[in-house]
Amino acid sequence: MTLLDDAAGISDDLADLRHRLHRRPEIGLRLQRTQQAVLEALDGLDLEITAGQEIGSVTAVLRGTAAPDPETAPVVLLRADMDALPVHEEVGSPFRSTVDGAMHACGHDLHTAMLVGAARLLNDRRDQIAGDVVLMFQPGEEGYQGASKMIGGGVLGAAGRAVDKAFALHVLPNQVPLGTIATRPGAVMAAADGLFVTARGSGGHAASPHLARDPVPAICEMVMALQTAITRRIDAFEAAVLTVGKLKAGTKHTVIPETAGFEATVRTFDRGVRRQMRDLVHQVCQGVADAHGVEVAVEYVEECPVTLNDSVATDFAFETAANLFGESRIHTLARPLTGTEDFSRVLEKVSGAMILIGACPDGHDPETAPSNHSPHATFDDAVLPDGAALYTELALRQLSI
Repeated sequence: MTLLDDAAGISDDLADLRHRLHRRPEIGLRLQRTQQAVLEALDGLDLEITAGQEIGSVTAVLRGTAAPDPETAPVVLLRADMDALPVHEEVGSPFRSTVDGAMHACGHDLHTAMLVGAARLLNDRRDQIAGDVVLMFQPGEEGYQGASKMIGGGVLGAAGRAVDKAFALHVLPNQVPLGTIATRPGAVMAAADGLFVTARGSGGHAASPHLARDPVPAICEMVMALQTAITRRIDAFEAAVLTVGKLKAGTKHTVIPETAGFEATVRTFDRGVRRQMRDLVHQVCQGVADAHGVEVAVEYVEECPVTLNDSVATDFAFETAANLFGESRIHTLARPLTGTEDFSRVLEKVSGAMILIGACPDGHDPETAPSNHSPHATFDDAVLPDGAALYTELALRQLSI
């Protein structure tokens, strides 16, 4: 039996786990049901398991038996994120979310099932592994700094030695066909920062704006001025995205409010451009505020660094995937994705790669299918054994004698 045959043999089990997780999604760091489901799925395997107490993490160490010197053998980390999103599911599947306002809209339920599958496949191949594998089941990827918390809790030293290489998989419900393995060396996903702006003027009657200092037109102008400033101040061959997702002002249409504000996300791929954007938003917002005679408070929060793939690890991942699935399923991304990943925190400390795998349902057009984070996002279970096999083969090849 080949690895792909063995992975196919557990595909029903992986789909069942994925469906159970999908029906009962949990958001954030304290994923009690999800953590328990993972622990039950790993039960009976020869693993050293640590379940997080403050957060719903699971760390499992698998000891290979083929290393000449276990004390100096290399260590590979495989990560899967487990948390869901505050999205109300609009997909009519038989295993749709039963939790109002929560959905596995980013495919983390698939990642979790894939890594459980890898644990089973690797457990059956311990005698081929010349080193140790750390299985990192992570909560709180969606803006809760889950990777940082697990790093702070010692996941990179869970095997008793530092991790040498780290890999993560992420499914895509669009952009690439089902089963396509896609990534690139260097920047593969963006850095994300939060921008929180509040303008303060003086309130009054909407019929007499000249007797007040209205913060509403000030923040409206800031929003538009920032878009223009990016095109004038950032190199056209660099990438910077600023999207305002929240505006807040007022209580009634006849009242000029004291304060108004907005919240935005900033995405960049270069550390220099990131610093430039931080300076730019302060300059623009302060300048507009001065022109309107209002005060402004600007908070710029660095949330997630750029996800940088090591070039050697990326080549290794492509070669591994090609050997497993064939060259026809390999795709080098022409440019990074503007989404973010807190696996970037791991890659800041360990060389490795984030690998994307197409999960667009067969018969759907990847160019028009709903994206990650959409309430209509759908993912094909057929990708589960492939993901489990790829996780497994990455570890086997990295830890071969």
